[in-house]
Amino acid sequence: MIDKNMKVLVAGAGTMGNSIAQGFATAGFKATMYSRTQKTLDGAKAQIDASLKTCEEMNLLGGQKIADITSRLSYTQSLEEGTTGAGFVLETVAENPDVKKDIFAQLEKYVAADTIIASNASFLNIYSFTELKHMDRLVIAHYYAPAHIIPLVEVVPGPQTSEATMQKTVEIMEAIGKAPIRMKKFGVGFIVNRIQKAIGECCMDMIQEGLVDPTDIDGAVKNTLGIRLPIVGVIQTFDFQGLDNLLSIQKNANKVYAFVEDHVKAGEFGVKTSRGLYDYQGRSQAEILAKRDELYIKMYEFLKSINAFEPV
Repeated sequence: MIDKNMKVLVAGAGTMGNSIAQGFATAGFKATMYSRTQKTLDGAKAQIDASLKTCEEMNLLGGQKIADITSRLSYTQSLEEGTTGAGFVLETVAENPDVKKDIFAQLEKYVAADTIIASNASFLNIYSFTELKHMDRLVIAHYYAPAHIIPLVEVVPGPQTSEATMQKTVEIMEAIGKAPIRMKKFGVGFIVNRIQKAIGECCMDMIQEGLVDPTDIDGAVKNTLGIRLPIVGVIQTFDFQGLDNLLSIQKNANKVYAFVEDHVKAGEFGVKTSRGLYDYQGRSQAEILAKRDELYIKMYEFLKSINAFEPV
């Protein structure tokens, strides 16, 4: 059980930092933001005030008053002051190896030996250039903007990150209402950024080749993937496609994935056999398809009701 009296330090008060601190304070934690400049801290405070007003209008504060939330936030230009009594530290400074290496070294100098030092690094392999006395307490906890709204936090270990550090980080994220996903080891881009990179480059190729207008790409995505992905994700989609069909496509493309071939050899084709990349617990294909279709219809009708198919 995570004690919400635990002080949290967010080292970096930019776009991600202030949003992360807001999330901790809204969840009941005392959060301090550190920045070298008062200007950045003033900007963070203004952004949080504006964001909390939006959250209040959308009934996302659970009945809390904005003043109660902001009372749990503090701001400092002293890293030593900010780390005093901190039970969890998360850096959100620039995605620059030298900047991150420096902040980690300073943090380790001030925090207690058992305090987790987490990083919001999005692509950098911080484990390749960081040298701390206690590497077992260094971990990546990668948020997605806006951090106080998007649930996912990717929790990514380094070669020396301890299981205790991973578990506590996951528990802290869950305590503030996040949906943490543990990676088995570091991989460039983690999960979502890696997927987004592939999608983004594919879309830019189509524009560059003169195949379609940018707005039409978004229209196509919103009217297919935008409806399906919240329900079946990417991987479960393959089970609906049929892993035997997927394997045939892979063979034709001369790019076969061994884990797909293994499932097919075992007679696990996906939904039609009630087992594939997912285990459908003996349910029939008809049952599974009925549930999927019901959710698709609800998602489509909801998206239409909020005009989600129109540009923001």
